[in-house]
Formats: sequence, structure tokens, C-alpha cells
Amino acid sequence: MKILFFNYEFPPLGGGAGNASFYLLREYAKNPEVQVDFVTASVDEKYHLLKMGENINIHRLPIGKNADNIHYQTKKDLILYTWNAYWFARKLAKKNNYNLTHSFFSVPCGAISMLLKWEFKLPYIISLRGSDVPGYSERFVGLYRWITPTILRIWKGATFVVANSQGLKELALKSETKKEIGVIYNGVDIEEFVADLSMRNPEHFTIICVSRVTPRKGIRFLIQAFETLSGRYDQLRLLIVGDGNEKKSLEDLVWSLGIEDKVEFAGAIAHENVLAYYQRANIFVLPSLNEGMSNVMLEALAVGLPVVATDTGGTKELLTNNVNGLVVRMKDSNDLAEKIEKLILNPELEKAMSLESRKLAQTLSWGKVADEYVELYKKTSNK
Repeated sequence: MKILFFNYEFPPLGGGAGNASFYLLREYAKNPEVQVDFVTASVDEKYHLLKMGENINIHRLPIGKNADNIHYQTKKDLILYTWNAYWFARKLAKKNNYNLTHSFFSVPCGAISMLLKWEFKLPYIISLRGSDVPGYSERFVGLYRWITPTILRIWKGATFVVANSQGLKELALKSETKKEIGVIYNGVDIEEFVADLSMRNPEHFTIICVSRVTPRKGIRFLIQAFETLSGRYDQLRLLIVGDGNEKKSLEDLVWSLGIEDKVEFAGAIAHENVLAYYQRANIFVLPSLNEGMSNVMLEALAVGLPVVATDTGGTKELLTNNVNGLVVRMKDSNDLAEKIEKLILNPELEKAMSLESRKLAQTLSWGKVADEYVELYKKTSNK
């Protein structure tokens, strides 16, 4: 079975969707029944062909990326990727007898799949990731107004459309689509992401947030909550892992609050090195304004961290309030401080939630996710 797979994100570019692609391809590399040409963006000005096992080709196409904007995709980046990926894919489709195409994100990748269906009669699958669903991101409110008809057309032409969480599915259905939408969750590598208590500083209570540093992630409210708590608890530390267009503004906020000696901005960390940061922490906090199915939350669960997060997207499928974490109100630093303080004051609760987080993570795996997609590929090929 030959698959042409599109995602403009792939490590080190992008965030959760890129990581999800990496883990899926790694699982596919173990399955000789599946052959994949994966078309993504290059990290520099050159084309790169990478191999993963004997059956996975990763094509990195240049779209003008550089070190200054590697973790943030501009409209220009997306347009260049769409143009380059479409023409590159046409050449591949003329040479290879693909069974179908698979696109992460309705746009821009789904548009490429739709065009290839028109020309080559290739059925396609769309994986909804978050920002490609109308209403998901405040940043794209204006864009959604005119692009939603295109998104709905892409969904209509797909053999299957799948969201990565029940919450994202429910949001997609608000677009008045008549398309049936399924759910295939993200997974986590429970052998890679494990706890190591020796990595912690016993004199500190460390809060970690691993995320793109953008306004949508709500990190500003976490910093405000931390400032409130740091005056009461000298052992408190905040570790922010990730990069993005709000980082400078948040660094300025930390300095203005006088807490720079207790807050660490680790910046962008290669995915293979991020485990050591999780292992330093006592709890994981993600005060996001919107999520699909958070990969970083899954990783935090696997490391056995209690999770404090807003109820958005797939959070309710990963966080049971007062069981493996605490749900907080959106854009509410006071509520955030109150919930974090609950864990600071109760080490036994922290420990109990830690065990529940790990237990949940063990029911999720990328192998299971890959198997679900392979079944979907077979159904698509047989239609």
C-alpha cells in the first residue's frame, strides 16, 4: 500500500502536529505493508531526502525557512509550501501508483490532496489538527470568514475526516458540515517518556510548561499566577520550554515583576532532549486558550506529572479533575494560582495524581494510533 502523506510541520519545524507525524512514520517504518512518501518543509534553502527504515521517504522542500522563524509558520511559508508541495507531488504521482493521500491539516495540505484527487483520482484522508478547524484560533478569525467554504469543500471530498480529540470533532461539526468526522487520538511513547525523580532538585517545587510561546497558549496567565505564589513559597520555580513570537514580551513581563531569578526560559529544545526537562518538574501546566489533542500533555502524563490545564480541545479526554490533575478557568491567573497552590501544599495529592497520569498514558501508544490509521488506509483503498 503506497501513501502520499503531507504535513508542512516536521521536527524541528512546528509543534505537536510535526511530532505526531514523526511518531506515526516511525511506526510505519516497522510495517512492510506500508510505503510512504512524506512531503514536508525544509529547515533551510535546500531540498533534503531522508529515509526512515526501508519504506519511508521524507522529502523536505525549501520554503525560505531560517533560524529566526523556524518554529513559526507565516502565511508566506504556508503559500510557498502549498505551491512547492503540489508541483512536487504531481511528479511523484506520475511515477508512483499511490493508493491514497493523507493530509495533516485541512489547509494548506488538504487542498493539495483535493487537487490531486481531481487530477489523479486519488482518494484522500484529512487529519484535523486544530488551527485548520474554523473557530479554533483567535489569530485566524478574519481568515476563517473567507476560507471556511474551502475547508468544507475539502472535507466533503475526503473519504475520511478524523479529528485528534472529541473536543476538536465537536468544534468541526459547528461549521455545519454534513461530513461524518471520526476521532483518532494522538499517542505517546511510554518507553521514551518516563519519570526519573533523581533529576529533580529536592529544594525546589518546579512547574513546567512545554509549549509554543504564543498568545494562544496563555503562558502570560501562568507567569502572573507564578508571581502571586512565588512571594509565598520561596522554593517555587517556573520552567518554560519552547519558543515563539511572544517570548520577548513574556521575558519583559518576568523582569517587570521581579521574578527573573525564579523563571527559566529554556527556549526551543530538540525533541530528543526535552525529556530531561519534564523530569525536573513536579507538575505540568498548560493554560491554553485552545488545543486539539496536546502532544506535550501526553508526554507530561507519561512522565507521571499531575496536569493543571484549561478545559479546551482534548483536555477533558486526558485530564480528569481531582484524579490526575486540576482544571482551571481560562484567562484566570487567580484560579491558576489557587489550583497550583493546592498541589504545593499537598505532596500526597501530587503523588496520587502522578500515578494516575502514568496509568492513563500507558493506555495510549503511537503503535495503536498507527494501526488505526492503517485500517483507515485499507478502507479508503477498498472504497
